[in-house]
Amino acid sequence: MIQAIILLGAPGAGKGTLAEGIKAKTDYVHVSTGDMLRAEVKAGSPLGLEAKGYMASGALVPDALILKMIAVRLDAGPKTARYMFDGFPRTMDQAKGLEEIFAERNGKIVKVLLFDVAREVVVDRIAGRRVCKQCGAVYHVRNIPSKKEGVCDQCGGALYQRPDDNEQTVLNRLEVFQKQTASLIQHYAGLGVLAKINAGQHRDLALAEILAALPGAA
Repeated sequence: MIQAIILLGAPGAGKGTLAEGIKAKTDYVHVSTGDMLRAEVKAGSPLGLEAKGYMASGALVPDALILKMIAVRLDAGPKTARYMFDGFPRTMDQAKGLEEIFAERNGKIVKVLLFDVAREVVVDRIAGRRVCKQCGAVYHVRNIPSKKEGVCDQCGGALYQRPDDNEQTVLNRLEVFQKQTASLIQHYAGLGVLAKINAGQHRDLALAEILAALPGAA
């Protein structure tokens, strides 16, 4: 039976970092709808060409098309695969669509991990983030500083703060996230698959908490 877990968390909650930890410790296959979309477009598949039309016009790719890509991805893999969805679904319509895809394949969403982080921690993480203009390496002014201020350790490129990595923008994004996901959280809690993870603690402690919550991973 194919299975899936979902990572649900606000910007700056550590989804990307913890997803890497889950990949290293389990056999869950990381599924990013953004990566999937770009791969389909690059391959020139029928779904990719359809998506490219929306993207070229500046329109959002419809949920139905994203869900078709996910279905194709699942059908191409083993019938016993375990998948990890990062940042998807974001809405109830997407959640219902994803559940239908798994139900049609006798699969199941076994756990939804809600990364719980205090607002001030998220603001600090994102507002303190610095990115290399050349190689894209990510630093933090206090938590992961470069050896030389403003200079990337890896390639010597200049570090900069993304325009939207400021406190007010972060607070706005958190408000949008909370409004978007309130019904999702309630839905998954009702299904009995929601696990709240303290993602404000050290990465290793948060990862241990995740592994303890995942079926067959601890």
